[in-house]
Amino acid sequence: MSDPGSNYDIIIIGGGPAGLTAGLYTARAKLRSLLIERGAVGGQIVTSEWVENYPGVKDGISGIDLTQIMYEQATKFGLETVYADVSGISVEGRQKTVKTSEGDYTAPAVIIAGGSDRQKLGVPGEAEFTGKGVSFCATCDGAFFKEKTVAVVGGGNAALTEAIELTKFADKVYLIHRRDVFRGGKILEERANDTGKVEFLFNTVVDEVLGDKFVNGLKLRNKQSGETSTLKLDGVFMAVGFLPNTGYLKGTVDLDELNTVIVDAHMATSVPGIYAAGDIRSQSIRQVVGATGDGAIAAINAEKYIHG
Repeated sequence: MSDPGSNYDIIIIGGGPAGLTAGLYTARAKLRSLLIERGAVGGQIVTSEWVENYPGVKDGISGIDLTQIMYEQATKFGLETVYADVSGISVEGRQKTVKTSEGDYTAPAVIIAGGSDRQKLGVPGEAEFTGKGVSFCATCDGAFFKEKTVAVVGGGNAALTEAIELTKFADKVYLIHRRDVFRGGKILEERANDTGKVEFLFNTVVDEVLGDKFVNGLKLRNKQSGETSTLKLDGVFMAVGFLPNTGYLKGTVDLDELNTVIVDAHMATSVPGIYAAGDIRSQSIRQVVGATGDGAIAAINAEKYIHG
């Protein structure tokens, strides 16, 4: 049990792959380490039904199982856990106080690994079929749709990139955008068009994700005419943006224009002793292997800071 007021060497916010790796490294280094997680340990990757691109796991593994193994490995070395919402971090000299719904916790070093929430459409069927044809990562799940028909929803660089990535596997990719022009780069639009596999559906919104045990279609609506239609397909990739969990950090550490945490090569933020890792930090590649690398870098440099 982790009690507020206890003396910790380091506090890690967020129990996804970045936070769990950081906790493994710090606990193994004999630092008293506390992991604060607001929900279930694992982060975004738990919504991935199967992970095939994590090094060393040649036959693949579910996102839930992968992060559970990470958690068990870290706790074996003494990582402590508390489930709470974080509302702020205050800094007084070398001491940092993390304010949570379960009380305040203090330590000289903090690693922020709270990740980002993938922005949802909020339409019927989206939550029900997440991991069953609804995906948020073409790099993670594209290979499961070989010779299938899929759709990407969105109009920015992320959506265009997802569509291009999916053409490596799918026979047909629909790119559905609510406006009449893409917000992403023109060169990406041209590359998507040049594949010969991508069909653009402008001025169109998704009203519902359809399916039985697995996605089998989308209910669409044309914004100009109001006409509705059903598009048959095998999967849909949501690429409508990310919401970094940094609301409580404004005014504490420097954020970029996307509200992700600005870090240097050591994962250090603008405040000495505070580090950031994983999807929550600027320029993240949003891959499990990248998050674990970030977590290790942050942990190693936080240990150096703690020891002066």
